[in-house]
Amino acid sequence: MRKFAKLALWTLAAALLPLTASAAQGGESASTLGPALGAGLAIGLAGFGCGIGQGLTAGNTTAGIARNPGAAGSMFVNYILGMVLIESIAIYGLVIAFQLVGKIG
Repeated sequence: MRKFAKLALWTLAAALLPLTASAAQGGESASTLGPALGAGLAIGLAGFGCGIGQGLTAGNTTAGIARNPGAAGSMFVNYILGMVLIESIAIYGLVIAFQLVGKIG
């Protein structure tokens, strides 16, 4: 837990450092920093979360089919539906990122 707190503190410091630099220059670039950071976080976190979700779903479905091969047909339908719903989260993140990029320029 102590390493996580140290990592979180340094990440926060690295994220706030450009804000202090732009404040010293008059704050001209500060208006584009928020949307740019938000766009990167939107697509990055959505992709990260979807990758974890799809990995867990595929692994658990494979394990379930290995335990009970007779239920593979009904498990496959639920697997595909789950993958589609997980992927829609990544698409929402991409849409939000595009909207935020549109506010930059």
